[in-house]
Amino acid sequence: MAPMKRQSLVKFDAPLCQTIVDTPKPQGREALVRIERCGLCHSDLHIQDGYMDLGNSKRLDITRGMTLPFTLGHEIAGVVDDVGPGAPKNIVGQKKAVFPWIGCGQCRDCLAGDENLCAKNRFLGVSIDGGFATHVLVPDTKYLLDYDPLPVNMAATLMCSGITAYGALKRLADRPRQRNLLLIGFGGVGMMGLALAQTMFQQKISVADLSIAARETALRNGAAVAYDPSEIEIAKRIIKENDGGFDAVIDFAGNEKSMNFAVAAVARGGKIVVSGLMGGNFNLPMVHWSYKRMTIEGFMVGTLAEAQELMALARSGRIKPIAMREEPMGDAQKWMEQLRAGKVLGRVMFKN
Repeated sequence: MAPMKRQSLVKFDAPLCQTIVDTPKPQGREALVRIERCGLCHSDLHIQDGYMDLGNSKRLDITRGMTLPFTLGHEIAGVVDDVGPGAPKNIVGQKKAVFPWIGCGQCRDCLAGDENLCAKNRFLGVSIDGGFATHVLVPDTKYLLDYDPLPVNMAATLMCSGITAYGALKRLADRPRQRNLLLIGFGGVGMMGLALAQTMFQQKISVADLSIAARETALRNGAAVAYDPSEIEIAKRIIKENDGGFDAVIDFAGNEKSMNFAVAAVARGGKIVVSGLMGGNFNLPMVHWSYKRMTIEGFMVGTLAEAQELMALARSGRIKPIAMREEPMGDAQKWMEQLRAGKVLGRVMFKN
C-alpha cells in the first residue's frame, strides 16, 4: 500500500507541514479509512496554538499527552480500505462517515454511552491522529456510519458541526416555553444550527453575528431576524421586540462578549446553551441567577447514539444544505490562516 501523507502539526504555534509515514495495518476491530473529505473546524486552531484562552491572561495547556507530529481533523468521511481480523470484512469498499468522539470504552461515562465525556478519550484529530491525511485509523468499525444518499461533504461535517448543533438544540427541546430561539455566532456550527432548528423547532429563529455578510446569509437561509450585537442599546431592542427576550439561546461563539450578549437577551426563566470555544472569562452577578431564573448549560459534541439520530434525520432529506467550499488537503495551513482571520463563511472541506 502507498505511504500515508499527512498535513501534520510538527510544532505548536507553527504552520502545518506534510509528513509521510507507512500506512498502518488495522488490528482487532480497527478500520483503515481512505479519506475523501475532512472539514476544517475552529477547534483545530486551538489545538495548533496548544492552549485554550481562559481570560485574564491565563491559558489552559492542551499539549500534555500529545505526541508530535500530530494530525488534526475530525470531520471525516471516506471509504473503508481495510479492517482488522476482528472486524466485519463486508464493509471494505463502503463509503462511511467517521464518528470521532471516541472514549476509552471502559470508564463510567463510556459504559453509559457518553463517550464524549471520557477523560481518557481517543478523539480523532484531538487526542489521536485525525483526518488531515490520506487515511485515518479508526479504533472500531462501530464508529463508521452509512450516509448514502447524502453528499460526502455534508456527511463529514455532520460529525462535528452537525452533532454539536444537534446536541445543543436537543438540550432546549424540553423547555416549558418555546416562543422563540436565538443563535449567537453564524460560523459553520451556527449555520448547521439554523438548518437543524428549522426541522426540530416550530418557533421563530433569530440569529446574531457581528458580520454583516453572516447576518445576510442567515436571513437568506431562513432566519426571521438577524441582530448585530454591537448595535447601540441592542439589548433593549431585543427585549422590546421579543416580549421580554428569548426563551432559548445557543452561544456558538463562546467568549465574554457573546455570553454577556446572551444573558442580556435571554428572557426570565429562559435557558442558554454554550457550545462555543472562543475563550475568555465570563462573570455574572449572583443576583442575576435568581432574578432571571435562567439556566446556563455547557455543551460540546455528542454521543454515538446522537450521531446516529442526526444521520437518520439528514438521510431523510429534512436538513437544508449549508455553505461549503472544497479545497485541496495540501492547502490546509492556508485555510487555517483564513479561518483565523475571520475570512471563512461556512465550512471548508479538504479533499484528497
